[in-house]
Amino acid sequence: MIAGSAAATVTGVSAGTARAAVPASPGVTYTNTIAEQRADPHIFQHTDGFYYFTATVPAYDRIVLRRATTIQGLTSAPETTIWTKHTTGEMGGYIWAPEIHFIDGKWYIYFSAGAANDRWRIRPYVLECADANPITGTWTEKGRIALPLDTFSLDPTTFAVNGTRYLAWAQDNPPVFGLGTNIYIAQMSNPWTITGTPVLLSRPTASWEKAGGATVNEGPAVLQRGGKVFMTFSASATDANYCMGMLTASASDDLLSASSWTKSAGPVFASFAATSQYGPGHNQFTVSEDGKSDILVYHDRSYKDISGSPLNDPNRRTRVQKIYWKADGTPDFGIPVADGLTPIRLSSYNFPDRFIRHWEYRAKIEANVAPLADSQFRVVTGLTGSGTVSLESANFPGYFLRHKNNEVWVEKNDGTALFAGDASFMARAGLADSAGVSYESYNLPGRYIRHYNYLLYVQAVSTTTARADATFYTQ
Repeated sequence: MIAGSAAATVTGVSAGTARAAVPASPGVTYTNTIAEQRADPHIFQHTDGFYYFTATVPAYDRIVLRRATTIQGLTSAPETTIWTKHTTGEMGGYIWAPEIHFIDGKWYIYFSAGAANDRWRIRPYVLECADANPITGTWTEKGRIALPLDTFSLDPTTFAVNGTRYLAWAQDNPPVFGLGTNIYIAQMSNPWTITGTPVLLSRPTASWEKAGGATVNEGPAVLQRGGKVFMTFSASATDANYCMGMLTASASDDLLSASSWTKSAGPVFASFAATSQYGPGHNQFTVSEDGKSDILVYHDRSYKDISGSPLNDPNRRTRVQKIYWKADGTPDFGIPVADGLTPIRLSSYNFPDRFIRHWEYRAKIEANVAPLADSQFRVVTGLTGSGTVSLESANFPGYFLRHKNNEVWVEKNDGTALFAGDASFMARAGLADSAGVSYESYNLPGRYIRHYNYLLYVQAVSTTTARADATFYTQ
């Protein structure tokens, strides 16, 4: 999956008034949650104009599909059961983690299933549909994906790099590694058959891969961009310890060689208490409606403590948020954002590599922001109402951009009328470029948020430079 680069080009930045290119990856927002009680989600954007969505249901007994022309539309789209578990034999136990793919003119669903008489005898399986609409079409069972090692194996996913199709999955090998699942890869000869010897890519060896009493690498998912292949995976117990790690390889290297892949030193996406998001993982990827942004699709819970086994807790839910890209070409997933509207970033019109961020609560513009969430804000209904907007910090919910003494800070809403006025703005067409946005103070009309020496102020803007300094792009 490859979306547009977010890089913008500019010349003569030192002059302070140079014209930036409109970002190739403009802001895109969604409202979470996309689907309640739907775990292990997969959203596939097809050429027919629809997004197709499938996920694990709490009963673990069937495969469901829904479709909509937008990602948000999946929330209210009707859901159809397209396959139900067997009453006896294979594919009669737990039904987990379906994924829908379109390969060589046909639809395929990859999933994991136990046996009716042993629901933990989990193996990977494939369904096929030759009809244009997979929701109303006929599905046939292609059967189990034959793996050389006949052990607990799950979460198959498929992807192609440079014309070669691969399968990645999770599997245990107790005689060699003891308990726990590992990530494997193999080449495919057709959509339901691997060829050659599977290659072990990752084992859970670090503490962040073994938290909560579970030794787990599972749920591989692949994102491609800029000649690199990124394979995320989920680790640790399926409670608040659940998190995402990532393997990285060059698309030109031998992907069937473990030495081509490098594992992240720690999790790349994890629980975040401030936003009440716990155990994010079992992700996949899709693309925004305009094709210009990569979108992370994942599940998590809105609470930390679980009563009983996490497997029996039905409240993992499907969520989405935009992925950003670091200067080195690697994805930055940030934090699992709060429920409700997803945040955006605001890049400077005349310094396009710099974003509005907070640092020790002072607002400024800066390049290469870390952590990413310091530069993410939810554009919400203004605290004063009246057609205004307020910009709420993504990683400090309840904290807003506000002016005081003409300086812009990120501070906690104290509920006063003064704070509401200071934190409310009128969103205007960009003063230097109508494709951008400028924010006029609600209670100091005529003054706009602008940067000066990289710090943010609210000031009158009467010069070309000031108008450029007060113009931003949403990303």
